[in-house]
Amino acid sequence: MTAKDIMTTDVVVVKQDSTIKEIAEIFLKNRIGGVPVVDEENKIVGIISETDIIQKEKNVNVPSFINILQGYIFFDSFKEVEEDIRKIAAYKASDIMSKEVMTVREDDSVEYVANEMIKRSINRVPVVDDNNYIKGIICRYDLIKAMYN
Repeated sequence: MTAKDIMTTDVVVVKQDSTIKEIAEIFLKNRIGGVPVVDEENKIVGIISETDIIQKEKNVNVPSFINILQGYIFFDSFKEVEEDIRKIAAYKASDIMSKEVMTVREDDSVEYVANEMIKRSINRVPVVDDNNYIKGIICRYDLIKAMYN
């Protein structure tokens, strides 16, 4: 069995300039937990999950530090604080989307797809062609359905 056999072909996608509010409404309306983000040519450029939207609303993790001999030693990375602030201030999909997206091809085995999703702790994976155009999507529900049907 291959990815093509179990993927959902009617994929809900959003554009890079979709607002966070629009994306949340899409999640609620379609009862889904994530969507691929596509550019003007419909090529996948990112993915947004419900976790990304929830994280947008969290508090900034201010770094802890100590003052030793008039110098400061930071325990947390300022890069993490900067990332938190960017996500909280996010307005568009491009601001909070994950840019490193695992994708699979239609002819990849379901076993490969399942193993990669588990290994990477991801809930959904877009199926793309050689030009990175989205052809479908596979979520954990699709894997369970394939195993027990």
